[in-house]
Amino acid sequence: MTEFQPAAEAASTAQHRAEPTTVGATLSKSARTRALLGLGGGMTIEWYDFAIYGLMAAFIGPHFFPSDDPIAPTLSALIVFAIGFGARPLSALIFGPFADTLGHKRVLLISITLMSIGTLVIGIMPTYETLGIGAGIVLVICRLIQGMSAGIEVPVATAASMELAAPGAQGRFAGFVMGSFSQFGVLLSSLIAFLSSLILGADVMADWGWRVPFIIGGILGLIVLVLRRSLPETGAEHNAENATEQVSVGSVWRSVRSHWLSLLAIVFVVGGTQVGNYIWTAGLPNLAQSAYGEDPTAVFAIVTLLSVILTVMGPIIGTIADRTKGSTVFFWTRLLLIPTFFLTLLYASQNIAVFAGVVLGGGVIVALNQTLFPFIIATLMPALSRSTGIAIGYGFGVALFGGTAPYLLLWFQQQGLSGAFQCYAAGLAALSILFYFLAKKKNGLYIGR
Repeated sequence: MTEFQPAAEAASTAQHRAEPTTVGATLSKSARTRALLGLGGGMTIEWYDFAIYGLMAAFIGPHFFPSDDPIAPTLSALIVFAIGFGARPLSALIFGPFADTLGHKRVLLISITLMSIGTLVIGIMPTYETLGIGAGIVLVICRLIQGMSAGIEVPVATAASMELAAPGAQGRFAGFVMGSFSQFGVLLSSLIAFLSSLILGADVMADWGWRVPFIIGGILGLIVLVLRRSLPETGAEHNAENATEQVSVGSVWRSVRSHWLSLLAIVFVVGGTQVGNYIWTAGLPNLAQSAYGEDPTAVFAIVTLLSVILTVMGPIIGTIADRTKGSTVFFWTRLLLIPTFFLTLLYASQNIAVFAGVVLGGGVIVALNQTLFPFIIATLMPALSRSTGIAIGYGFGVALFGGTAPYLLLWFQQQGLSGAFQCYAAGLAALSILFYFLAKKKNGLYIGR
């Protein structure tokens, strides 16, 4: 059986498909460490730049979308937050096949460049007071650029990490890259937001201090661009050596179509994960500041502690997935996520202690899911079309579910529909379990069990 064989012809009982030899099997320990730093450093900046917008939304809104309603500007800013996710599916369709046929490294260099430019422009651009409606348009364009970057960074870095890891240690390697390094970016964003607010004060942050984290992120991204140039190439050489037919865009798309159920599973696995991620890292913090008037310094301090949890969890859960059944680990962590969504109902008025309890208590379960999902979705696609399959599934999953989550949380809150959002999120998590195991039964897993 080859990767190009239609899924309908696959044995329904197959649980694992053997992968060909990867680049990581030939790397020395030092070379693999350098590769880890190259991938991980870029992931840190990508997640920092994208997360900082969510944390600053309450400050950005009044400058670009002024209104007499105190919540309306934040809702407008969060709509722009969601628009950035809309670019991800388009980015997947354009760059996914490019990464699978020509190599991962070049695409990863493009992604970090786009993210850095978009972030730096947000930090220095004029506001509504100077440009009028044009300021909002430029902001949307910057978010679309960032969305294009994030839409290719996560899936291509995930695919590259599967080839750069030592055989049998993909979960741990991905846990570092997609868990620790990426979540360190979130930690860095919340830490810099906290320090900026602590040093400058709430009034200055609301005036111009919100720009500081964006400028820092843009500059750091350009520095990491240099580090990423040392990455070994993966994707093109791997496929050229191991594929059973000539590698082309057509063969990549045929492989994706034959794994349509796995692609659907990726959409829902990503969607369920990212609803939790963005509610805890962006939705709840903005709810605390906009609706309940919590002190932003205290909010950022609590979110920073959450980021520490997310950073530590990556290699731990990845190692567990390598040593046991990844599918079993996924089942239990995702099952625990369902009741976790309802913890947010406890935070219904100004109370920083309750906010801390919900964010940090539920954050442990969110962290388990957030740091495990890149490895899980990588197991569902063969090497030939891994970048494309992950990119499309990730792009649509985040755009449809993750990017809209903070807005929906605040909107349901504003409408007085208590519990509606939580039921929606829990249902999405349940569907992700269903589709994952259907795909596992039909197409099998290409990495792990």
